[in-house]
Amino acid sequence: MTAVAAVAAAAVATVALPAAAADHHPGRHHSTVYISAVQYDSPGRDDRSNRSLNREWVDITNNSRRAVNLDGWTLSDEDGHTYTFDHYRLQGRSTVRVHTGTGHDTRTDVFQDRRHYVWNNDYDTATLRNDHDRFVDEYSWGQHRIRH
Repeated sequence: MTAVAAVAAAAVATVALPAAAADHHPGRHHSTVYISAVQYDSPGRDDRSNRSLNREWVDITNNSRRAVNLDGWTLSDEDGHTYTFDHYRLQGRSTVRVHTGTGHDTRTDVFQDRRHYVWNNDYDTATLRNDHDRFVDEYSWGQHRIRH
């Protein structure tokens, strides 16, 4: 009976896990700043409206108590679309959402000011690099092509 209960609990836990979470890198949050979530498939119809573009986003989280200056940091996809943070300071224990479309930057939301989607729905990788172009974190989903 105990083994059956354990298997059932594991099955429920697997089903309850969001799809994007399974694609990420579980247990690899040793960095103080990391990509905490990605909405790569804008909910609803992909009609390229600014509303739809802004419903595609990446969350960057600062897990430390100290603010981190993200000026010059970059967020990019596998195709080389790159957003560069400009004069942005991420407060301690907080998250900033990087939207694809246009808008007015705030403490909690910044905008890439693009008119086309960035993140592929079937597969892609969001990569975060610091102002010295050093790797900080990445978040992947889907089945990736084999690169030669």
